Amino acid sequence: MIAYSTRERTVERMDHGDHLCLAFSDEAEQRRVVTAYLLGGLERRERVMYFADQSTPGQVLSWLREAGTDPAAALDSGQLTVTTADASYLADGPFDADAMVATLQKEVSDSLAAGYTGFRVSGEMGWALRDIPGAERLGEYETKVNDVFAGRPASAICQYDARRFDTGSLDAFDRCHPGIVAQQPLHTSSSLQLVPSLRDGRQSLRVIGDVDYHCAEALSGALETVCDWPGDITVDMSALQFIDLAGVRALVRTAERLPQGRRLHVVDLDPMLSHVIHVIGWDETPALTVTARGVSA
Repeated sequence: MIAYSTRERTVERMDHGDHLCLAFSDEAEQRRVVTAYLLGGLERRERVMYFADQSTPGQVLSWLREAGTDPAAALDSGQLTVTTADASYLADGPFDADAMVATLQKEVSDSLAAGYTGFRVSGEMGWALRDIPGAERLGEYETKVNDVFAGRPASAICQYDARRFDTGSLDAFDRCHPGIVAQQPLHTSSSLQLVPSLRDGRQSLRVIGDVDYHCAEALSGALETVCDWPGDITVDMSALQFIDLAGVRALVRTAERLPQGRRLHVVDLDPMLSHVIHVIGWDETPALTVTARGVSA
């Protein structure tokens, strides 16, 4: 069983009342989540809406087709609507947070009145990075949306591209949501799980369990993958039980290979392990910072 945090929910386990944030760093992860979310709603006979921005409606529909589902019938019946941010969030030009909240409330009610079992919606939020009047109220809007879905047969996923939104904005929007979409683990075994997550607005790698010489290679592989993420890399050790020298060397080697200006932040490490790293001198690696558990990074 993969050990996700209490705020994380896999897209397959999303249920009525959920309003989750998806921060993604590559199109493959976005596509996986979106496809599973839309198909899940169609299978449950829910009314499903999608607001595209970086993607096009045609691309989103092609994801469904390539997953083995022809969306034509759902489009014709009105069960599925795939449109653009300009035709939804920005239908009146400026972004009106209160009007959009009212629109979602009406969509939920109309969906139930039409006989659907519920309502689900997902939107790409990149439009907020344009010079759009009212975009500064996006955080307020996200907070108000919580009341639209809480306790009702409805759900939502709001998508933020971590390559485009800065860390502070991602952190703020994340905190507006009751939860986040759990990403697929990069490695899982009986003793170790390596799970991408979001921490303080930054994409992070959560290390859960034990890292010994048997799985140090798995840690190295996961670190190589997350090096493709933008900016600094955070490795969350809050759920680490044990790490041997092979695991520590994997962290140091990754930091040594980072381009100039980027850093590897190892956070929430057990204080004793942090002390050992300091005594050996590995924390003197320029691109590596090590913060003990209970100490602010």
